[in-house]
Amino acid sequence: MPALNPPVCDFDWPAPAFLLPATDGKAYALSDVAGSNGTLIMFICNHCPYVVGVIDRLVRDAGELQSNGVGVAAICSNDAEMYPQDGIDPMTDFARDHGFTFPYLHDEDQSVAKAYGAVCTPDFFGFNAVGGLQYRGRLDAAGRMNRPSEAERELFHAMIQVAKTGQGPLEQVPSMGCSIKWR
Repeated sequence: MPALNPPVCDFDWPAPAFLLPATDGKAYALSDVAGSNGTLIMFICNHCPYVVGVIDRLVRDAGELQSNGVGVAAICSNDAEMYPQDGIDPMTDFARDHGFTFPYLHDEDQSVAKAYGAVCTPDFFGFNAVGGLQYRGRLDAAGRMNRPSEAERELFHAMIQVAKTGQGPLEQVPSMGCSIKWR
């Protein structure tokens, strides 16, 4: 299956609200995960080679963003009946094994992915402090490959810019990944 790319950033598009169960047994709303300097919502899954290839860099960047007042949450919207490796129990293991410092949410009915217009895994949505979209790009240029030392941390730097100025970079390269596994 070919990789998919999400559309470019629709600046100031408002973040859709949600309430989803997480791997820690709690339920989280957008307001629960929002940070004082912005919010990063990531659509990921456990088995996509694009996610697996970037997961260590993604967890590192998420932790550093949280230290800068950016709230972070990951959402798995894949059809867990057809792809049981993306069910809540494997999600719990995945989050633990990779040291998630942010909630990993289960979008069982896929309504949140549809509300966000998520296309692939990973798909990143970076919002400013007032909930306007400012980043819809990729993690970095390395994609699912091992990160070359010279590759810019695009998502991280964009979200630091959003945290400081409320605005994302005008130039953004879309993420790439496997399609969300729709019902």
